[in-house]
Order: sequence, then structure tokens, then C-alpha cells
Amino acid sequence: MNIALLLQMAAYEMADRAAIGPADAGLDFAAFGARAAAAAGWIARRDDAANVAYLGLNSPAFPIALFAAGMAGKPFVPLNYRLPDTELTRLVERAAPCILIADPEFLARVPALPGVTVLSRDAFLMLATTEAPLPEAAGDESDIALLLFTSGTTGEPKAAILRHSNLTAYVVQTVEFAGAGDDEALLVSVPPYHIAGVSAVLTSAYGGRRIVQLPAFSPEDWVSLAEREAVTHAMVVPTMLGRILDVLESRGERLPALRHLSYGGGRMPVSVIERALALLPHVDFVNAYGLTETSSTIAILGPDDHRLALSGSVAERRRLGSVGKPLPSVRIEIRGADGAVQPPGIAGDIFVRGEQVSGEYVGRKAIGEDGWLRTNDCGWLDEAGYLYIDGRLDDVIVRGGENISPGEVEDVLRAHPMVRDVAVFGLPSDEWGESVAAAVVPADTIDPQLLRDWVRQRLRSTKVPEHIQFRAALPYNETGKLLRRVLKAELSR
Repeated sequence: MNIALLLQMAAYEMADRAAIGPADAGLDFAAFGARAAAAAGWIARRDDAANVAYLGLNSPAFPIALFAAGMAGKPFVPLNYRLPDTELTRLVERAAPCILIADPEFLARVPALPGVTVLSRDAFLMLATTEAPLPEAAGDESDIALLLFTSGTTGEPKAAILRHSNLTAYVVQTVEFAGAGDDEALLVSVPPYHIAGVSAVLTSAYGGRRIVQLPAFSPEDWVSLAEREAVTHAMVVPTMLGRILDVLESRGERLPALRHLSYGGGRMPVSVIERALALLPHVDFVNAYGLTETSSTIAILGPDDHRLALSGSVAERRRLGSVGKPLPSVRIEIRGADGAVQPPGIAGDIFVRGEQVSGEYVGRKAIGEDGWLRTNDCGWLDEAGYLYIDGRLDDVIVRGGENISPGEVEDVLRAHPMVRDVAVFGLPSDEWGESVAAAVVPADTIDPQLLRDWVRQRLRSTKVPEHIQFRAALPYNETGKLLRRVLKAELSR
């Protein structure tokens, strides 16, 4: 199945339903489908582009271009507009030969490059209303639908490949076709170059849910837009949620239309989600764990689990720190260093398998012949099948041969009333190989020895931070991932 079929089905069955933008002044599904088909016709009639690149904020041009590229049989390549110009230029060169659709404010950032046809967002939206439509989708499900560049934290960004079969497998196995109510609206505030932004568009189109887009995130704008458009569904990253809660509390707003809020993309402090549950008891919260290489979510902690965590047993409360259970369509295994599957409670490498799992990059495959992908995350499963993420394998601290999870130490420090935020990581040590370090954002002045004693009372002495640095804030990227490498580099000098 080509991803374009998801929109074509919606345009046929739900033609008059609002699809993008304000309920009374946006595009309905018929217009959405027609514009994607017209843009696809223009793309398909050109022979100078292997890819369709997109450099822009959230706007109607993004979902139209995504489906148009799929219909025309061209890979869609959303680019990170936050990158420095030199890095952005390198990615555009890697996408060439391509059509590059760019927001007006980004046009000057891309120099003239061979094989790159630049089209402004406004010009693209215009041709989507005037060109002859492509009558049917080109290519098949094995073709590349999406190229997503990774963040490049350890080197040159890799181009992850997602095929039509991966993306449609995720959508049809997790969303009921036309299952959304007429009044449902999803607020998309994650950027287009993130897998969560892409999957939000695909699942909303297939489910029949109106897409409301926030071009650039600020908590004030998020709350105002959610209130104005009676948003019923939303997805945020952990750093967004805390700031949204601050605005809601300051305004005395509770967003009565909001029914469902999912979060993911980074480690969510338990204190933040507990605060959200108390402030918004009418909302169903879902923790979603996934990767770019798995076409988005592979495990969820559902609304019932969140509510039980507030009043249930110790085990049920503990599950608020998990990412829930694997989706029925995927399998997850925890493997040790010898490759053996680990029993419940024992940590190891997280492997995943399923139709939605790609594990493929331009130039190489990371997936095994047996279909299993090593996620490069470490974690463990409990007796009931709930998955707990300890962190990236690269983040594990190896002290004197002992593997120490930064997340475990962070959870303990974050529980201290004087700690607002914390990051734990390893620093080189002549004696132990690595020593435990912590960067702490304090609520007020505090003696670092008190924090060490706090950890020592709750964990083994080997996990007590030897180095503690106080900071005004921690470095996060725009999708809420903590940048431990930045902290390690600063403290290793």
C-alpha cells in the first residue's frame, strides 16, 4: 500500500469533513486530496528530481507535500531548519537531485546547488490548486516513502529509510479508518522533520481527524491555539509538557475540550506527569515510545495505567516510569551481551521486530536477516510485560566494570525537593574507567554533599555522583532530548 492511499480513502469516504486548519475555514478532505493529487501531477511530470525535500515550519504545505511525493513515487525528505547553514547545505546536497519546497524565510539560506530546484511554499501551494492531478499513485509498497536524517549526535547524520510498507503497516495496525469523531482535532506542534510529526499527519488523515498546526512551539501559543480550536488530541515532548502546565496554572485554564494527550521523544520525569494528571484529570494520557527506524510508536503506556499509578499498588505506581507494553503488531526482546534473551527484571539491549520496523539507512542496513533491529536503547521488561528504558547504550556509565544507568540515578536525584532538573553521565576516570557525574538545576542553594548523601541512602555507593555541577538550565534539543554529550564535553575539559 502506498501512503497516498490513506488520503485517497479519506477523501472519498469523508469528503466534507474538516481536514486541515480551522474547522470553519480550512481544507476539507476532498480539497486536501485534490491538492495533493495536483501537486503529485506536477512532481511526476518533472524528470529532474529523484526526491522531494521540504524545508519549512508546520503549515498546510507539509501534509500536502508529504502525500504528493508519495503519490508521485518520490521519497519525501523533510529537513531540519534549525541546523547551521553549512550543515543544512550538506543535507540538501545529499538529497539532490531534488525539488526543494521552502518557506519564504528559509529561501535565502540555501545557495544555488546543482540538481536542486527550489520552490517557495506559496508557489507550491498555488500549483497544488492549478496543475492537472495525477490519476493514480506511482510505485508500490516496497518503494522509499520517507528519508529522515538523524540528529547526527556522533557524526554525520544518517539518512533513515522508511518504505511505504513500513509506514502503512504502522498506521493501519494502530488506527481505525474513519474512526475519529466529527469534532476531533489533533494539535501538531512537533517539527515536520521528526517522525512524530510525519506519523501524526498519516494517522490523522486515515482516522479522519482534523489537523491543527502550530508553526513553532511556545507554551503560550500552544495553550491559546488548543483553546481556540477546541483541540481534542495532542502530542508533546517532555520539555513541552512542563511549560504547558505552567501556563495552564497561571491562566487558570484546564482545556475542557482536550481528551487525549500523548507524550514521548525523551524521558518524562514522573513528577511532571503526576502534576499533569492532577491538573487535567479529564484527559487520557499516553506515553508513546518509538524510534525513527520503527516508523514511530512501538510501545504505549495507556490511560488506565496512568490513572492506576495514582491510587494503585506499589507495582502499579512504578509503571508510571515505564513506556508500557509493546503494540500487538511488534515483538520486543531484551538481550544480554551474549545475545541470549534476558528474563524479566534483567536489563540488556532492546531489540524489536515487526512490519513497521525498517532499520535501514542509505548505504547500509541495521536490521538482521531475521528481521530483528537493535534499538541501541537499554532497558528491561517486568513480569507483566511492561518495558522500562534505562537510556541509550552510549549513555551507560561503566564504572569499574559495573554498568550504571544514568536514568536510575536521575530519578533518585529528581525526587529531592531542591532539584528542578538533573542529568547524569560518565566522565573519564584513571581509577575506575568512568566516574559518575551529575549536572543539577537546583531550586535554591544546596550543598552538593547533601545530594550525595541522598543518593547513597537509596542506591549503592558506586552510583553516588563524584562530580556535581550546578547549572541554570540543561541543554535539550528541539524535540526534548537531553544532550548529555554537550555536558560531557564541557565537564571533560
